[in-house]
Amino acid sequence: MCSLHNNKGFTLLEILIAMVILSIGLLGMAVLTGGIMRGNTFSNELTTATTLAQDRMEDIKRAGYSGASSLTENYNEISNFPLHKRVTNVVDGPASGMRTVTVTVYWDSDAHSIVLKTILAE
Repeated sequence: MCSLHNNKGFTLLEILIAMVILSIGLLGMAVLTGGIMRGNTFSNELTTATTLAQDRMEDIKRAGYSGASSLTENYNEISNFPLHKRVTNVVDGPASGMRTVTVTVYWDSDAHSIVLKTILAE
């Protein structure tokens, strides 16, 4: 007599296990993609803030020792960058004939910031 057993396919249990493994892998990829997107957004904001701080620092250097002054540019005051706030602080020191310039750029409602410092000599 001829046997009626057919061993040429997958069982339902094998298919379910494969689907669970595939689902776990795809869920991990989705979480990783979300983290990468958040990281890219933060990097973009950090680059923008650094560029704004460098621009202000160059303006201060161009103005020189006697033209350096403190300035606060609040949110919506920097042209083309409404989500950033820039604070420039100029103080005398660390020695006579020198001024310390600090430029701080804030974003994300002051949750993040970057600071650049330099010293100008007379």
